[in-house]
Amino acid sequence: MTAPSAPIGSQQLARRAGQIVLVLGRHLVRAGAATAVRQVTPRRLRRGHAHAVPALLAELGPFFVKGGQLLSTRRDLLPPALCRALGGLTDRVPAPGREEIRAIVESVHGPEHDWPFTSVDWAPVAAGSIATVHRAVLRDGRTVALKIRRPGIAATMATDLRLATAVARCARWVPSLRRVPAEEMVGQVGGAILRQLDFALERRSLHVLRKNLADLPGLRLPLPDDALSTDETVVMEFMTDLGRFRPDALDPEARREVVRTVLQAVYRMLFLDGTVHCDLHPGNLYLTGQGEVVILDGGFVVQLPDHVRRLFGEFFLNMALGRGRRCADITIESAAVVDPDCDVAGFRDRVEKLVAEATLAVSKDFNLAEFAPKLFQAQRDFGVYAAAEFAFPLLSLLVLEGMVKEFDSDVDFQSEAIPVLFEAASSTPASLPGSTTWPA
Repeated sequence: MTAPSAPIGSQQLARRAGQIVLVLGRHLVRAGAATAVRQVTPRRLRRGHAHAVPALLAELGPFFVKGGQLLSTRRDLLPPALCRALGGLTDRVPAPGREEIRAIVESVHGPEHDWPFTSVDWAPVAAGSIATVHRAVLRDGRTVALKIRRPGIAATMATDLRLATAVARCARWVPSLRRVPAEEMVGQVGGAILRQLDFALERRSLHVLRKNLADLPGLRLPLPDDALSTDETVVMEFMTDLGRFRPDALDPEARREVVRTVLQAVYRMLFLDGTVHCDLHPGNLYLTGQGEVVILDGGFVVQLPDHVRRLFGEFFLNMALGRGRRCADITIESAAVVDPDCDVAGFRDRVEKLVAEATLAVSKDFNLAEFAPKLFQAQRDFGVYAAAEFAFPLLSLLVLEGMVKEFDSDVDFQSEAIPVLFEAASSTPASLPGSTTWPA
């Protein structure tokens, strides 16, 4: 078990809320003072504030760091300077001290002479929001990656989730948000983030992803060592010859091949297997010197219920084919709440128009980050509230979209998905309870 065993009391919640307010206040005062004492141009001011944001999020804690990691991929939505600054949160979050990290290893493996490692490099090769990763050498001479969970993180994340749930509960008092299942959504998404603390689950996810994607050329995932791993640590294959997930050194054809590999992997997760990696940011995606794509981390992986996988796939396929009315019907069928007085015909017309606009756009110009908010606004306007489970497949695509378009601005997300969608449709037995009729 990775969650704290003791219940979270009101004093602990109040103390954590106070910490958050103090950190925010201190950073705001510091930013204001820096602006007052220096003569800066608006451009330099924006750049300075961009570099201050990662420090703020890192001090606030892992929940906030995770949000920064996801936003770092959205160069189509945020200024490049801010995206570059937030990108440091993917694998360069300030690490705990050496003694703190060593204490974790001693707590699970005992004195150093009992360790399965002959050496551990205490300077992390990567430092994320949940854990640090270190190079280590086993007694048989193998070099492995040793992932060590940050000390005290379970209690902090559980408390932050309680605070977020309390805020979502208060949203019921806002008339326009009364029917929004905000508390359920926070529970689903926050719970998934909290499950990143479960290292046994991460190891199982890596095994499943390796099996599901084994026949996809140009893609690799590390093999975890279950026998040497613990609740606080993961020991896995050390992947060598890794470079940043950037297009700079690749020719156009190699870029297209990388994009094709990543999209095929994600579409298989979403539409065929249902085991979905929701955290494919540059801290978890790397490239080898041979152009292979490497997925390093298996922490933020969710298993989609079959009905969610089928309905999401059917929506995506019908959107690609320009069938807006069916997209509207799927949205209604999958909703957690539909207002009793919902203007269903009006909602269908709105969604049909949105899909038509997306279909008429040149494929390379389609932007999910622009389409999704319009769909959400239509749902709010008509009182059609999506089930929380649908946040995960959408999140995986939104995180990926900005990065992929850096590699190939002409990539056609929808046409790349259609072969996988038709494969999923042909493998869905029509007799299954709750199955949908996919378009032929």
